[in-house]
Amino acid sequence: MSPPHKPRKICLAAMSVSAALVLATAGGSAGAEPGPSAHEVAKSKQVVRDRAAAVGRIKARLAMADGELERLADTAEMAMERYNGEYVKLTQADQANQAAQQRLLRAQQSYEQFREQLAAFAGQAYRMETGVNGLSAAVSGDGGPQGFLDRAGMVEVLANRQAGAVERMRAAKVVADLFRGQAQEAVRAQQAATKAAADAKQAAEGAAARQRSEVQRIGQVKAELVKQLGKAQAHAADLGRRRELALEQARAAAAWSRHGGRFAGLLGDSSRGAVAVRAALNWLGTPYSWGGGTDSGPTYGTAQGSGTRGFDCSGLALYAWNRAGVRLDHWTGTQWTSGPHVPPDQLRPGDLVFFASDTGDPHTIHHVGIYIGRGQMVEAPYTGGRVRISSIWRNGFIGATRPAG
Repeated sequence: MSPPHKPRKICLAAMSVSAALVLATAGGSAGAEPGPSAHEVAKSKQVVRDRAAAVGRIKARLAMADGELERLADTAEMAMERYNGEYVKLTQADQANQAAQQRLLRAQQSYEQFREQLAAFAGQAYRMETGVNGLSAAVSGDGGPQGFLDRAGMVEVLANRQAGAVERMRAAKVVADLFRGQAQEAVRAQQAATKAAADAKQAAEGAAARQRSEVQRIGQVKAELVKQLGKAQAHAADLGRRRELALEQARAAAAWSRHGGRFAGLLGDSSRGAVAVRAALNWLGTPYSWGGGTDSGPTYGTAQGSGTRGFDCSGLALYAWNRAGVRLDHWTGTQWTSGPHVPPDQLRPGDLVFFASDTGDPHTIHHVGIYIGRGQMVEAPYTGGRVRISSIWRNGFIGATRPAG
């Protein structure tokens, strides 16, 4: 998620012509120079001078639209992280339910075993024509006194074994009833978790739908405003977009190649944090995909990210730290609690840095980046953006965590 005071890439389509002209410092009509030519710059400047008032009005309207888009993007990402959290809870509920069902099955099997033993005792007593009553065996039996003593002894043995079997059967039934109650409670918890996950997913998809709708609306407004400026200014804005994209790609490619500079120490560092940083930097320039990213790398996301293969913020953190041997959930909620919190003046490469709508409330965390050093991080910023390097010092910074495996 980009900071509130930073413009999103989506606004480049209607950036002020003056900003576009600052970027257009070289000619490109003949292919000899990477950017717009000096002649094209001069013509565009003349158009800006002629229509300065119109440009000013357009910039003000675009700033308002950009602010609304920023707010919606925060809301959508927060909704997605809530869904990620509910999905984690659902997985835990499923596991608890399965364990309870297995305990219940074992208890029922034990109970049935004792019942079978008790039935066997009764059958044995019947076959010996002794029952469980010593007096009746003495009266009805034959064989004289010795026969009576033999039968009386067997009667006592069977009676004791039967009494023990009855007690064991009763105990097994108590255990089975207890586990049955636990299993029923686990089923209810699973059902509640399933509903919570479904509700969170519905809310996330609703937020994404609203964001897509607003993006379309703002896109239509911007298209109309660019049309009002005329073909010359539209051409200048297009030059600015192409120049900005080229510069961004060049910065991303150069960031990891400049090992002799600020990232030199990461090359020989075998700490888990450095391993995580190197893993994340390998994906500079990868598209942001809402819900995208696993421990194996970029993936197609969900909802508005379903057509884009890449990472969202917590997906990139999950992947990078998995390469360092630490398993994280795909959710900023549990990533925030995955290790000790680190003061800003003690940050080390690999530490996760978090951003929230309310810096006093960790429940409002909506974005995470991976600290590199010198106040910078690598992040998957927002829909339409790409994995990039940026400063951690921006609005919403709430703190940092050092994951512990």
